[in-house]
Amino acid sequence: MADLLQKVHSELYKKDVEEARQGEAFAPFAEDPNTFSKKFYIESYGCQMNFSDSEIVASILHEEGYGATRNFEEANLVLLNTCSIREKAEQTVRNRLQAFRKVKDSRPGMLIGVLGCMAERLKAKFLEEEKLVDIVVGPDAYRTLPGLVAEAEGGQKSVNVLLSREETYADISPVRLDSNGVTAFVSIMRGCNNMCSFCVVPFTRGRERSRDAESIVAECRDLFERGYREVTLLGQNVDSYHFAPTGGEEVTFALLMEKVALISPLLRVRFSTSHPKDITDDVLRTMAKYENICKYIHLPVQSGNTRILQLMNRTYTREWYLAKVKRIREIIPDCGLSTDVISGFCTETEEEHQDTLSVMALSKFDMAYMFSYSERPGTLAARRYTDDIPEEVKKRRLTEIINLQNNLSKESYTADIGKTFEVLIEGESKRSDMDWVGRNSQNKVVVFPKTERDLKKGDYVRVKIHSATSATLLGNMIAE
Repeated sequence: MADLLQKVHSELYKKDVEEARQGEAFAPFAEDPNTFSKKFYIESYGCQMNFSDSEIVASILHEEGYGATRNFEEANLVLLNTCSIREKAEQTVRNRLQAFRKVKDSRPGMLIGVLGCMAERLKAKFLEEEKLVDIVVGPDAYRTLPGLVAEAEGGQKSVNVLLSREETYADISPVRLDSNGVTAFVSIMRGCNNMCSFCVVPFTRGRERSRDAESIVAECRDLFERGYREVTLLGQNVDSYHFAPTGGEEVTFALLMEKVALISPLLRVRFSTSHPKDITDDVLRTMAKYENICKYIHLPVQSGNTRILQLMNRTYTREWYLAKVKRIREIIPDCGLSTDVISGFCTETEEEHQDTLSVMALSKFDMAYMFSYSERPGTLAARRYTDDIPEEVKKRRLTEIINLQNNLSKESYTADIGKTFEVLIEGESKRSDMDWVGRNSQNKVVVFPKTERDLKKGDYVRVKIHSATSATLLGNMIAE
C-alpha cells in the first residue's frame, strides 16, 4: 500500500519502543505451545497491515491445532509474511528463505510458506526456480491455508494467490502475536483504489473493501474488556472507509471512529493511514471532540513538487497539501503530524527536490519515514517512466531529507520541554527496568523513572517533560 510502505528512516524510531508493531520481523509466542501437536513460526516484514494479517493467520492455524514457537528450527510450518515495496525487503526475505531451507534439508517434514504481497509476483521463482518454498498464499487466501498445507504434506507445491472483492476476515478473531497486552491493531478495510504510480499494493492486495462496522466495534470492545487500552484502526486509506449495509446505518470513517471512542474514555483510538485527498473536516472535528482519540495523523506527502506528485498520481498539489496541513492545525492545534517522503522519483530535478525540503520545513513534521525511490515491477511508474535518477543522487537527496527531518524532530521534541502529557504505560524501557516507557496522544515516546507508586502496563499517568532528544521525551511523573 502506498501509505504504509516499508520504512527506511533515520534515527527517529530507534529508541525505546521499536516493538513488533513497527519492526522488520518478529516471531510469535503461544501461551503454551506444548498443548499443540504441531508448531508454526511466522515472521512479518513491511507495513502494519502485514503484522495484522499474521495475527489472522495465527488464528486460522490455531484452529487447525498449531501452536506458535519462537524457534523456527522446531517448527512444522515456517511462514514469511512478505513486503514487496522495496527491493531490499525482497532480498531480505530471500535470504531468510535460504536459511530456512538449510534447516529443512535436515528436517524433511518441515514446510516453508510465503504469504502476502510477494506471493503473486514471485511465486514461480520461489516454487520452481529456486525451490525455496512449498506453499505460496496471497493476502486474500489465508482461509485456504489449512488445505494448502495438507496438499504440501502430500508432496504437492501449493499456491493460492487469488484476490477477492469481498474478503475482510471480519469473522476471525486475531491471535495477538508478541502483544504487550496494551496496544493492538484492528483492520477496518483491505485493498486500495488509489493507483499511486510507484505502489504495488493495488496489484497485490486488490480493490478496496470495508469491513462491517459492527464487527470492528465488537473487536475493539473485546480488546478493551481483555485489558487493552489502545487500538489502531488500520487500512490502506482509512479515510475512504465506508460501510452501508442493506437497510442499515451508513457508516463513514468519522462515525466509525466515534463508535470506537464511545466504548470507553479509557480506550485510546489511533488510526493509520490517511490519504491527503480523503481526510475530511468531519474526521478532524471528531478527533477534536473526543479526548481519547489521539491527536496524531500520519499524512504521507511523498513529494513537495506538484509535477512530481502528478507523475506519482497522488491527485493533489503542493498547495493543496499545505492547505490541508493548515486546516488540521486550525481544528486540532496540538495535533502531531508525520509523513512519508520519497527521494529521487523519476525525472526529479534538483529544484523539485528543494520543493520537497521546503514542504517539510513548512509542515514542521514531528517525524517522517524517508526512503529513496525503488522501482517495483508491475507498477504504473515501471511501465510509464524511466528510473533515471542515479543511485548516488537519490542517496544524497535522501541524506538531505533525513538531516532536515532530524532538525525538525529535534525542534518539535524540544518544544515539549516543560509541558505535561497524559502517557499510556506500554512497558518497561528497553534500556532500563527502572524506567517506564509509553506514548502521549501525539504519538511521541515518553520515558520516565518508576516511583513507589503501584503502576502497571496499561495505566495512564501524567508526566512533565524535562528534556528531549529528536525521538524521545524524558520526564517525571507528577502527582494526580
